[in-house]
Amino acid sequence: MKLTEEDRKQIVLYRIEKAKSTLCEAKDNIELENWNTVANRLYYACYYAASALLIKHEYFSKTHEGVNSLLGQHFIKTGIIDPKHGSTYSKTLALRQKGDYNDMVIIDPDQVKQLATPTEELITTIENLISSQP
Repeated sequence: MKLTEEDRKQIVLYRIEKAKSTLCEAKDNIELENWNTVANRLYYACYYAASALLIKHEYFSKTHEGVNSLLGQHFIKTGIIDPKHGSTYSKTLALRQKGDYNDMVIIDPDQVKQLATPTEELITTIENLISSQP
């Protein structure tokens, strides 16, 4: 996918804002105790932030696993982003897949609630990284 510099900049900004608004949706659903929805929204908040970072650096993936892999390869393993954030991304991905695709699955409320703060930290870390780079 070939984007102009301006296109990439606009998509990156859009995805960061989408990450933040999706995190708010997750928090709202915690109050409503919609645990599968919380798991879904936490993952997508991470996904939008991670994909913003990848797009900024001209890395593209057509799959969610690909985004996870590229984030790990280019930002976690290189030490640019703390490995705990890679773990957050992987945990939210696994929970989202479990809740969205498996029948009769009940998401553990404590497990998903514990991911809200790390998800927010991941988004903040990525937003700061994007802002600090030319």
